[in-house]
Amino acid sequence: MPRPLIVASLLALALSACQGPAPTPPAETGMPAGTAAAPTAEDTAFAAVAARYLDEGLALSPVSATQIGDHRFYDRLDDLGGAGRTRIVDFTRALLTELDGINARGLSREHQIDALILRNQLQGTLWDIETSRSWSWDPQVYSGLAGSAIYGLMAREFAPMPERLASATARMEQLPLLLARARTNLDPARVPKTHAETAARQNGGLLTLIDTLVLPAAEELPAEARTRLDAALATLRTAVAEHQQWLDGTLVPNAAGEFRIGAAAYDQKLRLSLNASLSRAEIRERAETELVRVREEMYDVAQVVLRDRAGAPPTPAQPGDAEQQAAIEAALELAYADRPGRDEVVEFARETLEVATAFTRDQDLVTVPADPVRIILMPEFQRGVAVAYCDSPGPLDKGLETYYAISPIPDDWDDAQATSFLREYNRRMIHVLTIHEAMPGHYLEGAHSVAHPSTLRGVLRSGPFAEGWAVYTERMMADAGYLGGDPLFRLMQLKFYARAVANAILDQGVHVDNWSKQQAMDLMVRQTFQQASEAEGKWIRAQLSSTQLATYFVGAQEHFDMRRAVEAARGEAFDLKRYHDDVLAQGAPPVRFVRQLLLDQPIE
Repeated sequence: MPRPLIVASLLALALSACQGPAPTPPAETGMPAGTAAAPTAEDTAFAAVAARYLDEGLALSPVSATQIGDHRFYDRLDDLGGAGRTRIVDFTRALLTELDGINARGLSREHQIDALILRNQLQGTLWDIETSRSWSWDPQVYSGLAGSAIYGLMAREFAPMPERLASATARMEQLPLLLARARTNLDPARVPKTHAETAARQNGGLLTLIDTLVLPAAEELPAEARTRLDAALATLRTAVAEHQQWLDGTLVPNAAGEFRIGAAAYDQKLRLSLNASLSRAEIRERAETELVRVREEMYDVAQVVLRDRAGAPPTPAQPGDAEQQAAIEAALELAYADRPGRDEVVEFARETLEVATAFTRDQDLVTVPADPVRIILMPEFQRGVAVAYCDSPGPLDKGLETYYAISPIPDDWDDAQATSFLREYNRRMIHVLTIHEAMPGHYLEGAHSVAHPSTLRGVLRSGPFAEGWAVYTERMMADAGYLGGDPLFRLMQLKFYARAVANAILDQGVHVDNWSKQQAMDLMVRQTFQQASEAEGKWIRAQLSSTQLATYFVGAQEHFDMRRAVEAARGEAFDLKRYHDDVLAQGAPPVRFVRQLLLDQPIE
């Protein structure tokens, strides 16, 4: 689950899926390497707008700037007060006015795409600040910013440790004000109960992050710098305790907001978040149709798995609903039985990364980059939303590690909870997860996309492109014979894909159709075979977010559609590796733009 990168990092719109010196206008030509065509006057004007967005806009969001690799502001925090929001709104409106003054028909095709991406981004920023007003009801805006402010400085070695510790100290000195501003801005009457409870659980993770990443390195500091850091931390500990008291004593008991955003807001946010080719109605129709098809394919695989197996349920050629359900569940049980131990998940994930990397190279499916990738435990402040995510370095940070982060099983889970989790994330499912998050999914895609010459496109990577690519690669690897064509692996791949399909249905069901928890759990547990612990977590995630869950299915459908169209256009000349490299060379814009580029269609 890549993180959003927007000029105002306080916003919770999740407009994109993933995330030095100041960006410079030459990097914003937007023209592919080797292109000889001279820029038009419109291209020059747009390059100036894009450079201003990256230069002045990132100054309004220092934490996002650090995340993408612009380290000019790494001793500052975002201003989440009224004055800070006003500056963002004024800046955003001014850029939109400048874009309106540029004749889009005079732009190069690459700049036409970047202009449409930037316009969508700016419109989304205004929508979130002025219409959704997430700063007034979502406490994760503040907890997420606080954790990212420190994590972004300490997780990667983009500068010498003393410099990063000095910046961390400066940000720690400002964090008490951020927490106080949260208490001022948040209206308990608008804060949903689940959001409040999640923030209360995450609050202490900020200090854990500092104790884990900052304090061990602080031993190397000279006396004066260490004294300042210790003073900042002491003040911050008091502030975090005060904030925890407010969360537990005021926000959680009085949180009365509605987590469902409703049809009108959902449609607006869906258009801005996905920037995709499918409407809400089309997404729902395709997802429901696809769920029927996937279950049928899972039944076909179950027939193979259960054939001649003693005690297996019947697998007739034309099964009823009950027979289909029983056969799939029985086949899944065979995969669930092969699971790692409670403390073996991360180590086994490392093994799967080696296997997936070797297979991708051996089958020559796509160019494998040399950029480093490492599996880590998910930082505590980011837990509670997803079991894993890919944390790529910012587009301006070159040669730094990508992290494949996995959330450990909580220490307070009993054996039944842990077993439920491990049944879901059995050995074959962890293979699927590694394909999705790392190889050849998010990690590989991010390493390719960052090479595109448009810095703007790197900063505003499309969530549906990234998530859709990751889902696409799951099927692509299975089709290529991963794990020797093991049918139980195929069954896990299909189950994981069924989760992506269900995500899109669940998101609409919760936020538009007012689904109950019972309806949501039926979709997840019975219809798409998820374990109770996974479904419980997804139910919480569906309340905490909106439209992001749709990115997996929507992006995957666009990728599948695009491949079919390009295969048809190239005919016998179609080469799978070349196709994959061509797709990934476009810098991860919305998928429809990649399709238009590859098929030489008008940009729209």
